[in-house]
Amino acid sequence: MKKIIAYALANALIFNALLAQTPTPAVAQSEPILILNATAHLGNGQVIRDACIGFENGKLTLVADATIVKYDPSRYKKVIDAKGKHVYPGLIAPNTPLGLVEVQSVRATMDAVEIGDYNPSVRSVVAYNTDSHILPTIRSNGVLLVQVVPEGGRVSGSSSVMELDGWNWEDAAYSIDGGLHLRFPTVYTFGFDPINGFSQKKNENFIKDIADAETFFREAKAYNEKPAPMPKNLKFEAMRGLFTGKRTLFVHANTAKEITEGVAFGKKFGCKTVIVGGRDAWMITDLLLSNNVAVVLEETQALPSRTDDDIDQPFKTPVLLQKAGVTFCMSVSGYWQQRNLPLMAGQSVGFGLDKEAALASITASTAKILGIDKTVGTLEIGKDATLFISEGDVLDMRTSIVKQAFIRGKELDLDTKQKQLYRRYKTKYERGK
Repeated sequence: MKKIIAYALANALIFNALLAQTPTPAVAQSEPILILNATAHLGNGQVIRDACIGFENGKLTLVADATIVKYDPSRYKKVIDAKGKHVYPGLIAPNTPLGLVEVQSVRATMDAVEIGDYNPSVRSVVAYNTDSHILPTIRSNGVLLVQVVPEGGRVSGSSSVMELDGWNWEDAAYSIDGGLHLRFPTVYTFGFDPINGFSQKKNENFIKDIADAETFFREAKAYNEKPAPMPKNLKFEAMRGLFTGKRTLFVHANTAKEITEGVAFGKKFGCKTVIVGGRDAWMITDLLLSNNVAVVLEETQALPSRTDDDIDQPFKTPVLLQKAGVTFCMSVSGYWQQRNLPLMAGQSVGFGLDKEAALASITASTAKILGIDKTVGTLEIGKDATLFISEGDVLDMRTSIVKQAFIRGKELDLDTKQKQLYRRYKTKYERGK
């Protein structure tokens, strides 16, 4: 009996271990790599039809047209023939709790929200879970970098840009604590009850809520202007760099009124401001341009917010912002939904956005808004070799099949739980059992 129990326990432990498996983090690039014969989409609007792309020690050393530039293939230890395929810079997903949430219906796996209204000292980077089963699924669609954002409260905390590979958060961290997130007061409040269903009413505390936030920021700014403030205030300490432009204030706002007030709020405290959400941003492009405010546009796959708006208004917003000259990038709400980021950007092409501009909205523009454009976002010599090879057009769900991916030259294991299950049950049915 003891042997049977021991055997059953061992099997259970092995089964759980198998369930917990995620691909092993990649090793550092050890040899020069050259990609030939691919169509390279540089992320800045340029396309090279017959490209040669080389990288060494994690950095791009060659990005050129193979029909024009001479290169020595013998200096590369590994040559990848990507004829008929496409090469892209790694996609960047902004504004997501990815890595902070595993199963939304299981509270113990959620670490995105802290109690309290003002939590600038919350740091998403230290809660980021590199062992999440969701990360391999996301990167297998070309998303290689994410801005991990805490949620909840008025001031949610600091976001960091993370790579989708690494043993722990220290390994994965790419740009730490670059942004502070303010959930701006809303003009309307929403409720639900079983009898009347969803309800919407004007927020009577809108002005008061803004005043409360201003008081907190005013005190924080005064504290940070002191050379050696005593006693130490950890919340105000966490806001260092925000009032000098070294860090970015991400203001989460959607209606034209909220965005207008949010821009004025950031200007009042001398902050570098970015609007997150931006549903009505297309209405006030002059305001955004005159104040040099960028937009992280959320979820175009949605219904219009007003009954008199065009039914496809959310889908048209990206091209309206582009035509107005507003710097913007695109994001998908949620965490596992980030795998749909390239497909959502591709959908905007059908509503007037240029295809390469759509790509830029999830690569170069995102990198610029997050302050990491000097090293990623485009395929340029000297930048990180964070890129991937796709079987076809990555913006088209019918042809987007990522074959190989690299983060700073490290080749990733693109296996996922979904692929494992596919292979398992394919084998089962091929056996006829």
